[in-house]
Amino acid sequence: MAFQSSPSQPSVPSQPVPVSLSSGDLHFPEINKLRERTPSPMRGFLIPSPLPTRRTRTTSATARAAEGPIYKGVCKCFSRSKGHGFIVPADGGAEIFVHISDIEGEYVPMEGDEVSYKVCSIPPKNEKKQAVEVVITHLVPGTKHETWSGQIVSP
Repeated sequence: MAFQSSPSQPSVPSQPVPVSLSSGDLHFPEINKLRERTPSPMRGFLIPSPLPTRRTRTTSATARAAEGPIYKGVCKCFSRSKGHGFIVPADGGAEIFVHISDIEGEYVPMEGDEVSYKVCSIPPKNEKKQAVEVVITHLVPGTKHETWSGQIVSP
């Protein structure tokens, strides 16, 4: 209920007088109004990742990788939060992608760690390579390493 002062006595403090307002006089903001956006053609669809993780890799690709030779290299970078990194091969080839699901052992790889790995091709064109069965063979001395459980250990 709103109150309005009486205009008949301007010099004397006035008592509030109740005033009735109709719903037409009140203007409320539209709270439930949806924000208008240009609809994305991909909204509502889950796009599968083209990178074959251990969970999505086919049995034949896993078998081919397991039969292949073991390579050696050095971890160039690895981001635990992003879930991937890159390995520089010891023979000097192009960098090789490594996914978090393909790392064996208890330590998160860091820059400079020596690793051994096998290679699997990345679909759909199978032109690029991905490291699988990655094992850290030598930790960088003098650095603190993190375990998958989150503990910081200095080897």
